[in-house]
Amino acid sequence: MLKAAGAAAGAAGIGVGAGVGTTALASPASAAGSAFAHPGLLHTRTDLDRMAAKVKAGARPYTAGFAKLTANRHAQSGWRANPQATVYRGAGSPQNYAVLYNDIHAAYQNALRYHVSGETAHADTAVAILNAWSGKLTSVQGSADRFLAAGLYGYQFANAAELVRGHGDFALGRAQEVMRNVFHPLSDSFLRDHNGAVVTNYWPNWDLTAIACVLATGVFCDDRAVVDRAVEYFKHGDGMGSVKHAIPVVHDDGLAEWVESGRDQGHALLGVGLMGTVCEMAWNQGIDLYGYDDSRFLKGAQYVAKWSLGGDVPYTANTRKKGAIGGWSGSETATEAAGVDPAMTRPIWAMIANHYTKRRGLSASYLTRAAAKAAPEGGGGDYGPNSGGYDQLGFGTLAFTRDRDPADATPSVRPSGAASGGGARPQGGVSASASPAAGRDLAATGSEDLVGWAAAAGVSAVAGGLLLLRRRDRVRRGGDE
Repeated sequence: MLKAAGAAAGAAGIGVGAGVGTTALASPASAAGSAFAHPGLLHTRTDLDRMAAKVKAGARPYTAGFAKLTANRHAQSGWRANPQATVYRGAGSPQNYAVLYNDIHAAYQNALRYHVSGETAHADTAVAILNAWSGKLTSVQGSADRFLAAGLYGYQFANAAELVRGHGDFALGRAQEVMRNVFHPLSDSFLRDHNGAVVTNYWPNWDLTAIACVLATGVFCDDRAVVDRAVEYFKHGDGMGSVKHAIPVVHDDGLAEWVESGRDQGHALLGVGLMGTVCEMAWNQGIDLYGYDDSRFLKGAQYVAKWSLGGDVPYTANTRKKGAIGGWSGSETATEAAGVDPAMTRPIWAMIANHYTKRRGLSASYLTRAAAKAAPEGGGGDYGPNSGGYDQLGFGTLAFTRDRDPADATPSVRPSGAASGGGARPQGGVSASASPAAGRDLAATGSEDLVGWAAAAGVSAVAGGLLLLRRRDRVRRGGDE
């Protein structure tokens, strides 16, 4: 198992090291020993200080990103939590999971707003929300969708809590127990046995939600073995969410096929956002998954960005086995990239584009175009009322915009024995990315959120159908993930 390097002592974040050639290339945060950086999931202390300083100085586009945050109804200090003992998601249960994701996004947004503005009322609100839930939540239940709920809301809960872990009134130990005993067990179980299904039954998003939750649990609870588990699965897991299964084909032009682009656009965007989240959280603890396997994620993200912008992309036919172990079985083949609506977006691009172009100094033209088109990125509540609009925490324009400057990129030299995750230096060829030129599926979920994806993106209905750049007949699969 990978032995990940700890991050800088205290909460100081990332140090400065030597540049490479004429471009100073960033490396993950690191330090001797096994300590974790806190805050150290999606945001480090350096990140939070940068946001505050930029907004105070009136710098763009940070001010636009902050205005997007303050306008969101979840980011108001008057928000009151509605905690539940059991959260249900999926058919056959009294679904109440929307209460959880709305409260988590309110906690995250208030915490982020506090760090930027210094207004303590927002920190107090975030703490009150998280304490209310950690004092009451005992289980996540439902259909197979319970694994999605545990993964998505687990990593989000940990990120919100990480931002207020030093607050005097925050019940840190209780929040850690919720991560260990409620969210993490479901996510870890899913990575181990995939709900009793054959390993390829579930599309990459299912694995990626679980990886994100397991990684966030390990960092938030200072558990090295749990972090190692997530990193190992990202690299070598048998399911479709590991990087080489989610991105199975790499082309000579620097693009790599995202397998779920053969399904539909909304789920492909979700997958890229989740993998980016995993990479960013790992980076902030000294593990470079962004650069793993010759920056494979960069190539896959560029592919999805180009495709989502309306560009033509190749697609190699992919057949996956479906079914339950010892039960029914079948297969499904995707033969081409699905149709897209260029207006559909999610707040996923700023984080990824800024890592590769600003921290690493690499070319990523499709990512930068997608990020510019989505800016200023909002968060939960800005992308429709259904759960698909709450799958990412968002606000990347505010949180991840970086100057291309050695002091801002803050490269560091990892200690002997630190985890490389594929190496901090870019591998050859990465910078030369192309310029713009039959049975019931165990993974099936309700259809309401698929409609929500389209409605939130403003897809036009024409003659009873969606207006797409490309139309093709394909198997329609309901669900959010």
